[in-house]
Amino acid sequence: MKPAKRKFCPYCGQHLKIRPEGEVLRDYCEHCKKFFYDNPLPVVSSIVVNDRNVLLVKRKHDPNKGEWCLPMGFAETGESIEAAALRELLEETGIHGKIIDLTDVVSGYSKMYGDLIFITFEAEQIGGNIAPGDDAVEVGFFPFNKMPELAFASNTRAISAYLRSKQEYWAIIDSFSRSAGFAGAKGEDYLSDKLLRLIEKNAETIGRQWLADVKSNKTTPTYGNSDENRTYERFMKVIGQFSKWLGGTYGDQEIRDYYRNLGKLRKEEGFKLSEVLSALSLIRKHIWEFALSHQVWTKTIDIYMSLELERRMVLFFDRASFYVTKGYEEE
Repeated sequence: MKPAKRKFCPYCGQHLKIRPEGEVLRDYCEHCKKFFYDNPLPVVSSIVVNDRNVLLVKRKHDPNKGEWCLPMGFAETGESIEAAALRELLEETGIHGKIIDLTDVVSGYSKMYGDLIFITFEAEQIGGNIAPGDDAVEVGFFPFNKMPELAFASNTRAISAYLRSKQEYWAIIDSFSRSAGFAGAKGEDYLSDKLLRLIEKNAETIGRQWLADVKSNKTTPTYGNSDENRTYERFMKVIGQFSKWLGGTYGDQEIRDYYRNLGKLRKEEGFKLSEVLSALSLIRKHIWEFALSHQVWTKTIDIYMSLELERRMVLFFDRASFYVTKGYEEE
């Protein structure tokens, strides 16, 4: 069914003519000397999300009766577009909402209503109880990956836009929630694992930079007279443990045992405790500097990735330093 065309002037009742206004043909009343305009009707919808589940309603009426969609409807004359979205949300779902952001705007066409413009907002629930309204049969929350097929392409497009806008934020939240202890766990992924892979790939380069530093640094004089190959091998051992611990294949007990024994060994070899701790600190420094020099700082997620890696390094090297000190004191 196509939308009805205007035939008579709503003011005087005479038949309308078609007359050009500029380059556009419009309805025109010769008696009233007035053009009439056909503009797109505004349709508003709201994306309300609870724990990454989106609120949908099953339509009670045509078009697309019985199908699922976002809470939506036409804006009325005299109300703002935001007020219209919140009104439709309340009428269809029983929820009082608050507009958070504009998500998407797109033009469309309906056989029933003609040209439309779809405006979708992100909104949050601030009150009310969920219940289907006059235009809905059912209402409920659905996981984004298990949504029913939506009645309108504009809804599908808006949800895709919403998910893109939340992709980095949710990735940061997920990584942060997994990293409460920052030790690795098998099967878990962290955003900073990207930088960890970079460190593993370039371990030899980082090791050579650290070796040059530790052999000449005033805080580690004994290392300047140590066997260079053996010192380098010990660095690679630490890098390997760091990677395995963050990856969940190297446990706290193994860290404890290795670094306590390391502390005992360094004391037997004649190293001062301050030198051993400084050498570990220099390893951390060179890992961090290498990671920063190869990180692209263009997005919030890049900054978080670097800070997450730094926190994981602090936890590992603090533990290593503590157990080195314990072993050194025991010896």
